[in-house]
Amino acid sequence: MGTSYLAMYSSVYGGIVTDAALMAVPIDDHMVHRGDGVFETMKCVDGSVYNMAAHLDRLEESAETVALELPVGSGTLGNLIVQTVRAGGEPNCVIRVLASRGPGSFGVNPYDNCTPQLYIVVTRLGPPFMTLHPEGATLRTSSIQSKPPFLAGAKSCNYLPNVLMQKESVDLGADFVVSFDENGFMAEGPTENVGIISPDGELLFPALAGILSGTTMLRVVDLAGRLVDSGDLKAVCYRDISREDVKNAAEILIVGTTRNVIAVREYDGSPVGGGSPGPRGRKLGELLLNDIANNEEVLTKVF
Repeated sequence: MGTSYLAMYSSVYGGIVTDAALMAVPIDDHMVHRGDGVFETMKCVDGSVYNMAAHLDRLEESAETVALELPVGSGTLGNLIVQTVRAGGEPNCVIRVLASRGPGSFGVNPYDNCTPQLYIVVTRLGPPFMTLHPEGATLRTSSIQSKPPFLAGAKSCNYLPNVLMQKESVDLGADFVVSFDENGFMAEGPTENVGIISPDGELLFPALAGILSGTTMLRVVDLAGRLVDSGDLKAVCYRDISREDVKNAAEILIVGTTRNVIAVREYDGSPVGGGSPGPRGRKLGELLLNDIANNEEVLTKVF
């Protein structure tokens, strides 16, 4: 743990520590025993935090959804993130920002003398999935139904369904699983968004009302406009995606903050496309990597 955890800011003690043994959260913080908090995960690549503004905007939206007042404004929070990353001393790292209801009691009442708290944890960033597995990923259908829209749209610390989905993935020996809603439409993975490229060349992601609007998914959709202009894609849109649509997809893509763009080679035991990463998913992955490395509009320099 000591070599992976680089730095932590805590509003409880009002400072940053770099000793993993001191990276603690009060046991009676409602985030711990009730999941009563919201969070964001972002990354710093080659000394710059990628897409920070989008993550902080979504953190504010999640906090508003669960009626949680953030301890600091976005400007102050951005400065604290930069300071914590610098304290960790690693230009390639993962940043987790957690805003909690705060310590106060072990009850369920959010008014039990609770004062909202902020925690920022910086850990090492590993290689993206496709670097380690260039052959692509295996995907299975999860038996766990997706969250209702109210819970899906807020990035809360109550992640038990996500945990069970990830457990299911490991138990099945699959790289990832994907959930479906009560109407049989595709939703999302434990921590990732999932989309498809249809046989006629449309890039499709699930309707936003039933999923978390992933910051990486939104960037990929924006970047995909270039492939529409070049003729590689016919269109890009959000809509209901049936099991049959997924089964017949030309390509299936998984996207996420630390995952980037992942090509699925096998879905529920059957090959996707030719059973190897497809050309449009590969191009989207390259566009995203270029965005992460060179788009100064979405980079916050730290080192």
